Amino acid sequence: MSLSGRVALVTGASQGIGRACALKLAEAGAAVALAARNQEKLEELARTITANGGQAATLAMDVGDEQQIKSGCKAALEKFGKIDILLNNAGITRDQLVMRLKRPDWDVVLTTNLTSAYLCIQQVIGSMLRHRWGRIINMASIFGQTGQAGQANYASAKAGLIGLTMAIAREVGSRNITCNAVAPGFIETAMTATLSEDLKRKALEQIPLERLGTPQDVAHAVAFLASDEASYITGHVLNVNGGLFMG
Repeated sequence: MSLSGRVALVTGASQGIGRACALKLAEAGAAVALAARNQEKLEELARTITANGGQAATLAMDVGDEQQIKSGCKAALEKFGKIDILLNNAGITRDQLVMRLKRPDWDVVLTTNLTSAYLCIQQVIGSMLRHRWGRIINMASIFGQTGQAGQANYASAKAGLIGLTMAIAREVGSRNITCNAVAPGFIETAMTATLSEDLKRKALEQIPLERLGTPQDVAHAVAFLASDEASYITGHVLNVNGGLFMG
């Protein structure tokens, strides 16, 4: 699955799933624009990619800020001349039961996890349309498919991403641009590290593959959807959950 000659923009690239995806896309041959708030981590990742013969640039970007999205995408386009692959990966949680969920915690999760994806798509779609080739990949979640107590904001945002994925797939399919979502289950990241051992144990009991996923498991799925081999797949939600949710 060669991505040689392609340019990818990855949001939330500084750690976890985003970092693993950026590394995998670079390994496949894509030049990668790395976007996140933590510039130090981005610089370390860029050094790793270039040390392995890849090409990377860093973009200090808070996807909760529309102006930073616009300036960051503009910088990436100026640097590489185009963006072929967009991975909307950046996301946060602000968990609370709905009766106690504060409006600011609702708003920030929807803005970061859903609105930012729409804004990033809007900024790069022109490049994809001009080149008549594009891959848009949105990082959804199993909880956008099943819901989750205490995560009304997060589940709503991830379900919204799935709807956005299908709408964009219909809009731009005739221009050889695909739009798909990846829906991870329980993945070993900093976000899931805060879960209680009891919750992790209960989750493992329900996973047919009897293990948590790794960021690399998700990265392989992303790289496939970004490739020419996935050219006839669009509007699809690719589950990476060990069988926890089937449907």
